[in-house]
Amino acid sequence: MRDVRFFMHWLGDKNLDKATVLAYKKELCERYAPKSVNSMLSSLNALFVFKAWYELKVKILKIQRQIFSDREKELKKTECERLLAEAKNKQSERLYYLMQTIGSTGIRVSELRYITCEAARSGQAVINGKGKLRKVFLPKQLCEMLRGYIKRQNIKNGPVFITRTGKPLDRSAVWKMMKELCERANVSKDKVFPHNLRHLFARTYYSMQKDIVRLADILGHSSIDTTRIYTAENGEVHRRQIQRLGLLRI
Repeated sequence: MRDVRFFMHWLGDKNLDKATVLAYKKELCERYAPKSVNSMLSSLNALFVFKAWYELKVKILKIQRQIFSDREKELKKTECERLLAEAKNKQSERLYYLMQTIGSTGIRVSELRYITCEAARSGQAVINGKGKLRKVFLPKQLCEMLRGYIKRQNIKNGPVFITRTGKPLDRSAVWKMMKELCERANVSKDKVFPHNLRHLFARTYYSMQKDIVRLADILGHSSIDTTRIYTAENGEVHRRQIQRLGLLRI
């Protein structure tokens, strides 16, 4: 409704015909990002279909999939190690093992509640997310670390990463705790959030295995196209690869 009202305000006393709608589309392209333009045009096309004004419908923009990651937001392994060291220095044991868990398994922060005492003992967690079950294997060393943490914290059963009241940590709490590490670890705040640990896992796994299908299964993706976003390299890496081809004759 907001997009339709915006269009009606723009339309004013102009004639409502295909040429006018195309002129509106052109103006949107000059003022807004392609995704925003498509969102606004989709709303408008829905109105035209509802009113049976099919001749007024316009095509949305075709947007090429981004093949490079944003270098400024890409968390490097060395930066992750500095964050972990800082968490350990602050004696934030819970955050330290939480980050280790996400970074070594690639799970979503919302899936941390499936990392239970039972999972730490068996070496695997069964995650129920987005309408499907998947099994996540925990590295042996991680299990040993978690079992030690569980014993020290006297956690008898259920989720490992909990609040003082015994409830599973939520996304915002984890996000806030990680941000507190940035300055002392000398890592940009733009790079530090739970999901970036998942991206780091995906890039590292793919660089070693080159198996995007298996990676999609591990991450719980229904589409490989989603997984390709996680494995995208930044433009500088691509530039170096192109230079190494040796196809330029001097």
